[in-house]
Amino acid sequence: MTLSTKFYPLFLLLPLLLLLSACHRDLDPVTFHADGRPPKLSDWHVVEVRDGKLVLNQGVVPYDLNTPLFTDYAHKLRTVWMPKGVSAKYDPTDTFDFPVGTVISKTFYYPRAASGKFADVARTYDSSRDFAGEGLDLANVHLVETRILVRRESGWSAIPYVWKDDQSDALLARTGAVIPLTLVSDNDAREDFNYVVPDESQCASCHAQDWVSRKVHPIGPKARHLNRDYHYATGEENQLAHLMKMGYLTGAPAPAEAPRNANWMDEHASLDARARAYLDINCGHCHNPKGAANTTGLSLDVSVPEDRHLGICKPPVAAGRGTGDHFFDIVPGSPGDSIITYRMNSADPGEMMPELGRSTVHREGVALIKAWIAAQSGGCVAIH
Repeated sequence: MTLSTKFYPLFLLLPLLLLLSACHRDLDPVTFHADGRPPKLSDWHVVEVRDGKLVLNQGVVPYDLNTPLFTDYAHKLRTVWMPKGVSAKYDPTDTFDFPVGTVISKTFYYPRAASGKFADVARTYDSSRDFAGEGLDLANVHLVETRILVRRESGWSAIPYVWKDDQSDALLARTGAVIPLTLVSDNDAREDFNYVVPDESQCASCHAQDWVSRKVHPIGPKARHLNRDYHYATGEENQLAHLMKMGYLTGAPAPAEAPRNANWMDEHASLDARARAYLDINCGHCHNPKGAANTTGLSLDVSVPEDRHLGICKPPVAAGRGTGDHFFDIVPGSPGDSIITYRMNSADPGEMMPELGRSTVHREGVALIKAWIAAQSGGCVAIH
C-alpha cells in the first residue's frame, strides 16, 4: 500500500519523497521511440529497477481501474507518460484521445509465495506488500511482463517485454512467451499453469476497438474505469482530477459528474453494477457492435440494455462446442444453463472465454456472474 497524507504526517513523507526524487535523478529522461521496437524495456526509461525496486521516472503517473481485466490472478502496475505541453482529451464514453508521444505501460507481477521458490506466486488480492512509494518492492513481488502501448504518428503500437529471471530488465518478446508458474493460495493449495505472454498480433487483436480498421487503442483509460481515488505517494486523490492537475488531461468534468463503473469486489455496490462492470472490462472490448466479436450479436459493453443484446435468451451464432450443449447465452435464474458461465468456467482453449489473456479460471469472477444470473427473473423457451 502506498503512503497517504491521510494516514502519515508530512515529516514521515519527506524521506520517501526525497528517495523518489533521488531515483528520478538517477534515471535518464523518458524516451519516446517514434518507430521501431527497442530491445529492452529500460530503453524507454519509463520504469526501471533501482536498488531492489521498480521505480517510476519523473512524470510517469500510476493509475488503476475500478474493475480490472482478469489475467491469471496477476497484479498490475499501470502508468502513463506524455511529453511536455500536450494532453489527452476527455471523452465520456470512449478511450481518451491521447496525443502522439504518449507511452502507457502495464507491468504484470505477482506477490511472492511464502515457499520462496521463484516459480511459486501467491494467488491473492492483497497488494499491501507490493508497493514501494509508487513503484514495486522486488523483495516481495515477482515481475513477469511489461506491455508498452505507444502513440505514434501512425497510431498506437503494442510492444511486449518479458522480465529476465534476475529481474534486472525486461526483453522484447515479439513472438510472446510461455512461463510455467504455480499459484499458491493462503491455505497452500497449489495450481500449476502456463502464464502466456501474448505476441504482437494477439495484443493488437484485443486492442482493436474497430474490427474494420483494426487500429489499436488502449482499453483501460476511459472515464468510467479511471473515475476513482488512487493512493499516490503524495496523498489520495481522484485520478481524473489528478490527471487534470498534472496537465495530462483536458475537458474532464468534476469526478461526481463523470461516469463511474463499480468495483466488482465492492459488496456495497449492487450485484447488477458489479457484474456489468466485470463483463464490461473483461468482455466488452470485443463484444460490442464494432469489436472483434461483433458477428456474435452479443454485446457486453456496460451501456447495453439488459435484453437479447446482452445475451438474455439469445441463442449463440457460432459457438461450436463452446455452447456446452446449452441453448442460450444467458438463461435468467439459471446460470447452469447459460453459455456465458459455461465458457467462463472453462480453461479449454476451444471453449473458454475470453479466448486470450488467461490460462486459469477466475473462480471469483465466475461466482459473481453466476449470482447475477441467478438473481434474474424469467426464463427462456428452447426451440428444438
